[in-house]
Amino acid sequence: MTSMALATGSATTTARAGTNYTAIILSVGIIFIVGAVIAVVVWSYFRLQSHRADAVAMAAYRKLAEDAVANQQELRAQLAQLTEHVRAVEQLMREVG
Repeated sequence: MTSMALATGSATTTARAGTNYTAIILSVGIIFIVGAVIAVVVWSYFRLQSHRADAVAMAAYRKLAEDAVANQQELRAQLAQLTEHVRAVEQLMREVG
């Protein structure tokens, strides 16, 4: 009977002590911290992917700009040749006329 009284007494003491809030707070805190770390890692990963996509797009725009500059230089050279031909024709017309 004494062992039963002791067992009952310890159960009553634990029940009277109430809930262990420290353990609950620590458990919830650890879960919150782990969740926050996971959220930051996922957010950083998607932000990195976004920057990579932007870098690819910028490389395409840079290539397009380089091609446009090359085409513009080619057109300027052709325009200079046409200007020389027109001057030659004007000179010929002045000499004839």
